[in-house]
Amino acid sequence: MRLVAFAFLMLLPVMAFAVEPDEMLQDPVLEQRAREISRELRCVVCQNQDIDSSNAGVARDLRILVRERLVAGDSDKEVIAYIHARYGDYVLMRPPLNRATLALWMAPFVFALVSLLVGWTVISRSRRRAAATGFSDDEKAEIARFIEENASKDGS
Repeated sequence: MRLVAFAFLMLLPVMAFAVEPDEMLQDPVLEQRAREISRELRCVVCQNQDIDSSNAGVARDLRILVRERLVAGDSDKEVIAYIHARYGDYVLMRPPLNRATLALWMAPFVFALVSLLVGWTVISRSRRRAAATGFSDDEKAEIARFIEENASKDGS
């Protein structure tokens, strides 16, 4: 039981969101929209962390900016476009497919294809080596003798 409690306490900081009480909006609907938008925006300081769960100062500023834009009446798309215009594609958790991000989107497929080709090459070479090495005539004769001896013992 102590181990479970210890594990929970260790995971608690990871599970907590970085949004501070003074950032939250009074309107629960707007706050929910702000949370959803914040999960779509990447912290420009952190590695692959959304601004909703980042403790960086820039992430806090972006969360406040998101809430200010929502209070001003912007739609979700307008808020994201506003921040995207200032920070570029990097701020989006799912960047658009365009010429600048083509390598980003194609890299997983290229790596998978290269991995498959390398694996196929290694396997085919090992099969060719195994087929080429074969057994010498002496080894074949010894195998045949071994099979005959064991066959005669099993048949008795």
